[in-house]
Amino acid sequence: MPIYEYTCHDCKRRVSLLWRSFADADNRQAVCPRCGGDHLTRLISRVSVVRSEESRLDNLADPSALNGLDENDPKSLARFMRKMASETGEDLGPEFGEVVGRLEAGEDPEAIEKSMPDLAGEDGGMGMDGMGMGGDDFGVM
Repeated sequence: MPIYEYTCHDCKRRVSLLWRSFADADNRQAVCPRCGGDHLTRLISRVSVVRSEESRLDNLADPSALNGLDENDPKSLARFMRKMASETGEDLGPEFGEVVGRLEAGEDPEAIEKSMPDLAGEDGGMGMDGMGMGGDDFGVM
C-alpha cells in the first residue's frame, strides 16, 4: 500500500494519500482530503529506512564514526553528539539539547560540566548516563 505526497493547487497544502495498490495510484485520480480538489501534483517524498536496534548499535561501535572528531573543538564534539543521538533514536531530554547547544556556541566542555554538575558520570567526567543515554494531512484513497 503506497503512500504518495502531493501539493494541492486548490488549497495550497501538502497532503499524503494512502493508495490501496500501486495500480490504484497509477489509474485513479488523486483527490485532496482537505478541500476535495483534484488539481494535485505528485511530489518526490523522503524515504525512511527502518533499522533494528542491533544495526544502530553497530553503527555506534564503528571506528569510522570518529572520523572528523576533534576533541579539542567544542563544535566538533557537538556534531558528534548529535550524530550519536540520532543513531540511538531516543529522546535524550532537554539537558542533552542544552549541552549540545552550548558546545555549538563554542563553550568549553569543562565550563559546561562545572555549570551542570548533575550531568557528571561516575568518573566525574561528562557522562552520557546523566543525559539519558544508556503535520501532514492524511487521506486514504
